[in-house]
Amino acid sequence: MRSQAGFATGSKRNAPGLDALLVQAVRDAGAHIGTIYLLSPGEQVLVMDAAIGLPTQIARPWARVGLHGQVPAAEAVRERSLVWLSDHQELARCFPGAALALPYRCAMAAAPIHTGADDWGALLLLWPELHPQQLTRHELKVIESTCRKMGALMREAADRGCPVLPGPRPRLLSPARARAAGPKQAFAAMDCLNRLPESCAALDLDGRVTFISSAAADLLGCAAADVLGRAPWEVLSWLRDPAFEDRHRAAVVSQQVTSWTARHPDGPKLTFHLYPDPSGVSLRITSDAAPPEQRAPIAEHSGGWASWQTAGPVTVANRPARADALYNLMHLAAALTRAVTVRDVVDLVADKVMPVCGVQALVVSFAEGGRTRIVGSRGYGPVLLERFDGVPLTSATPGERTQTTGEGAFFATWDELHQSYPHAEHLDDMSAWAFLPLIASGRPIGTCVLAYDHPHPFSPDERATLTSLAGLIAQALERARLFDAKDRLAQYLQAGLLPRSLPQIAGLDVAARYLPATSGMDIGGDFYDLIRLDDTTAAAVIGDVQGHNIAAAALMGQVRTAVHAHAAAGASPREVLSHTNRLLIDLEPDLFTSCLYIHLDLRQQTLSLASAGHPPPLLRGPNGRVEIIDVPPGLLLGIDPGAAYPVLEHSLPPGAVLALYTDGLIERPGTDLGHGLAGLVRRLTRARRQPLAELAETLIQHHPHIGQRTDDIALLLLEHQG
Repeated sequence: MRSQAGFATGSKRNAPGLDALLVQAVRDAGAHIGTIYLLSPGEQVLVMDAAIGLPTQIARPWARVGLHGQVPAAEAVRERSLVWLSDHQELARCFPGAALALPYRCAMAAAPIHTGADDWGALLLLWPELHPQQLTRHELKVIESTCRKMGALMREAADRGCPVLPGPRPRLLSPARARAAGPKQAFAAMDCLNRLPESCAALDLDGRVTFISSAAADLLGCAAADVLGRAPWEVLSWLRDPAFEDRHRAAVVSQQVTSWTARHPDGPKLTFHLYPDPSGVSLRITSDAAPPEQRAPIAEHSGGWASWQTAGPVTVANRPARADALYNLMHLAAALTRAVTVRDVVDLVADKVMPVCGVQALVVSFAEGGRTRIVGSRGYGPVLLERFDGVPLTSATPGERTQTTGEGAFFATWDELHQSYPHAEHLDDMSAWAFLPLIASGRPIGTCVLAYDHPHPFSPDERATLTSLAGLIAQALERARLFDAKDRLAQYLQAGLLPRSLPQIAGLDVAARYLPATSGMDIGGDFYDLIRLDDTTAAAVIGDVQGHNIAAAALMGQVRTAVHAHAAAGASPREVLSHTNRLLIDLEPDLFTSCLYIHLDLRQQTLSLASAGHPPPLLRGPNGRVEIIDVPPGLLLGIDPGAAYPVLEHSLPPGAVLALYTDGLIERPGTDLGHGLAGLVRRLTRARRQPLAELAETLIQHHPHIGQRTDDIALLLLEHQG
């Protein structure tokens, strides 16, 4: 994919015809919102360049969209094909994150703008959700023609050396008007409205008051000048409620009448009715103290955060208890990005969704091998779960149908469910169910079942919201399943590369421990080994390959094998490290390795030590005093083929304990290794009466950051029993 062919740094925007094409496309297609996205030069980002009918507060979060993001415009460019979403539920199913961020009812089409091999951006159009399920032939022709003309215009501009560049922020254009009013007509309209007892005002797309009648200003208790150019909820403290701004956004995006109710500080209850069109919103205000003929019927509001299964206006005094429900679900969406394992995801969903949605039970299942596999639940006992775990996938139950078709199912009562599935058994104490498809990478991977202990009607908005939520859960579960699979692979690989058991050598007690880093994949390059040479001699080795991935683990296995082979052949400590060093250089792994090799002679009670840049070993003498053995450091393995590794001779008296470790055991964020080494010396000194296996646990578990390790830890303890 190429973007902005012919881009010249510093060139000016040179295609005003794009704006005219966007205005014409919105008008001819009968849409009420339209935007142009342009590919940003040198970035994998789509930038909103111009928009019609879109409030600033909604446009701002969508001003920049990653080309690989799960949003309609990005997919249209990636796939070079039209993306059509007939309603908000379809948006929730295909793009759950986008549906939660834009929670208003509408239909949407995104089309790519390209010429030949060059991609320029995307055209996005929105219609009210009352739009038919499919685009008409006329609408398709308008979209195709507009994108072709836009692409040709940008191709021509690029060929002239003046490519079209997105601006620093979206430009909000005015929609085409059927007719324009002159000054005399405008004043006449204002006088007409002021003569009426009705209270009315006009708001722009951002909710700012562009006109307010005298009656409306009197009813609100303010001067017209106080509110002109500002949103009512910004001026009047008693209107400062997020639901009010939400009602305005819902009206603009859905193009449906919405309303809210608030009580004036002086007593009367006021109802605000919003009548939208692509240019703005007409606001009618009625009071419960007004004569009946001046009261407008309450319109059922629709769409948005404040539409929680209620009909009629939202009030401040008795706002629904679920007013913050969807905001809490947004927190869940953010938390899901940090979930690592499948268990983490299930626990987050249970902890966040169940109390917010009033759910009493939850089940999450995957489709594996043609069967249902339950991976998590809350509120159901094991007997019921066992009945459904592992059953073949058919269409005999709503859960299995959801899992195979990817379509959600909602049942407000048991009678509804039984009517659709006559052979279903009522095995739980629940009264309503939502079967949500878990769709990731465009395919159903499982089902999330929410169960209620009371009848629960599902409004279209709630269905769309729950479907969006299920999509986010599915994406998190897919990531978690991948992590779990890698984690299992890492454990098997690590177990295969580290010694399963250490040899038993007369007069030598041994204990070893290994812990991977807690961040990322549970595998690393730390290793240890004990090699029996004969009845009274042995070799101990510990090392650390740079990195925490499969490449580091594979190299670790090669290093350990090389050391073992050279040691068994009778090489000296110097020769073991030299031969291994040359092997690594020949392999060209681009990874460096530290290593400490020790030859133990139990009969002579001596140690011969050689180090390739590894932390020094500790020796706790029979008297309990701990000594740091200062081994002359050689270069890390894999750097210089001519590196030398000097050998240090040291005594090993009976009763002494030798501690070999990797730097993960002494690392502390913000401090140098010297402080960590001093702490290890203290712990080894204090634990002088512990058996060796217990001592190993003490040294590992008392690491100050054992719960959040940034590096692997390997530990090998050797005690000369005499």
